[in-house]
Amino acid sequence: MTFGVVRVVVTSCVLLSLSFGLDAAQFKQQKTATNLKAGAETYRQCCAVCHGKTGKGDGPAASALKVGPPDLSALAVRHDGKFPDAYVSDVLRNGVNAPAHGTPEMPIWGPLFLALDSSFQSQANLRITNLINYIKSLQE
Repeated sequence: MTFGVVRVVVTSCVLLSLSFGLDAAQFKQQKTATNLKAGAETYRQCCAVCHGKTGKGDGPAASALKVGPPDLSALAVRHDGKFPDAYVSDVLRNGVNAPAHGTPEMPIWGPLFLALDSSFQSQANLRITNLINYIKSLQE
């Protein structure tokens, strides 16, 4: 799948979300405390389309990708029983740069979260922390 096709798929998913009333206000979260429910909502809005509701990599858009999305529920298993917080944070912030861990087709959410409220880097960090905590809760 070419970068252009991936861009169209991701853009289509974002526009589809917007057409269902998704706006930046839905991303507003508690300013100081992490929140599993907020992480679940962010996951549903941003990740489930590819990774699926339970993180197994079976979302509705997964079949359109050249390389299927990884099973997020097995991250701890694949890292000797310990959830790789730093790795997941790095992937969310910077994308995937190692071909063995997937393709760079996944959106880089750090800049997108920051764009929702550019005046608060802490809000983007909190969204990522909440999302990581939610993905951690999906572990087998």
